[in-house]
Amino acid sequence: MEMLAPYTTLRLGGPARDFAEANTAEQLVSLIAEADMNAVPTLVLGGGSNVVVSDEGFDGLVVKVATEGVSVSRDGEQVQITVEAGEDWDPLVARAVAEGWSGIECMSGIPGQVGSTPIQNVGAYGQEVSQTIHCVRAYDRRTRQVVDVEARQCGFSYRDSAFKRDLARYVVLAVTYALDISEMSGPVVYEELAGRLHAEVGGRVPLERAREAVLGLRRGKGMVLDPDDPDTRSAGSFFTNPVLSSAEAVELAVRAPGHPRWDMPDGAVKVPAAWLIEQAGFPKGYERGPVRISTKHTLALTNPNGTATTADLLGLAREVRDGVREKFGVTLVNEPTLVGCSLPE
Repeated sequence: MEMLAPYTTLRLGGPARDFAEANTAEQLVSLIAEADMNAVPTLVLGGGSNVVVSDEGFDGLVVKVATEGVSVSRDGEQVQITVEAGEDWDPLVARAVAEGWSGIECMSGIPGQVGSTPIQNVGAYGQEVSQTIHCVRAYDRRTRQVVDVEARQCGFSYRDSAFKRDLARYVVLAVTYALDISEMSGPVVYEELAGRLHAEVGGRVPLERAREAVLGLRRGKGMVLDPDDPDTRSAGSFFTNPVLSSAEAVELAVRAPGHPRWDMPDGAVKVPAAWLIEQAGFPKGYERGPVRISTKHTLALTNPNGTATTADLLGLAREVRDGVREKFGVTLVNEPTLVGCSLPE
């Protein structure tokens, strides 16, 4: 049996009953199809950066995606880049910046593989992959066919997608992105990033400057993988920023007048989860046995010494979630996928 902890950035997770590596899309489809025909539970594992695996592991087949390949074609003032699911994300961003392809530079330093980006609708500093994805090639386990899912069919929303809402149906094989041919970044919409760049909100900067600034901000928050930094032994942001209805926003404003917020369509409001967590009494570095909140970023729950269990981590997550709910009436939702475990009530 293969232990899964080494395949996750949290370094948590028990054994897989069976384990296989897929080096081509055809192998990936074949492994999943055969497992489905034999009613074998399957887990498709990419970079392991957004997953929490139970201490009991996975009683089925774990397929590690190791597919490679990038193809590029020009379409007017854009390039279309088709990338195999097993390619690492940040090297793709670095290549785009070097080549003068604009649209994903503010997502520099995000760990994980390309295949996970449409599932989570990965994003950072005002950019989301939904803004650049042209289509997603996937294996549909329901119809047993390889399909091309156009962007409008992906059901993208904040850190969500049709793929995430039905994880058992699709296996992402490749993603095609449409990027602008430009040496300049997309509009800088986050004040924190604009401040780092000494730029106006809404302005544009050279791609390399945007990438360097984002990497600097992420390193300062322990969000760039570094074996010498125990704060990076995490799954990134453990909770999503809650999006509140107008009625819920009014209730929060009564409990926390003047709280930070971003106005959303239809009167909804997005609230920074990090602020809620800190104000509920959970500062950076807050410890619960062998796990702790990152010393650099309140949203990251870490296994700093590599000695924790998944149960330890989920215990801290529950404590934080319940503390925020009690103080503010807001229930935080976990961002990583939980495998064989859940956030207990």
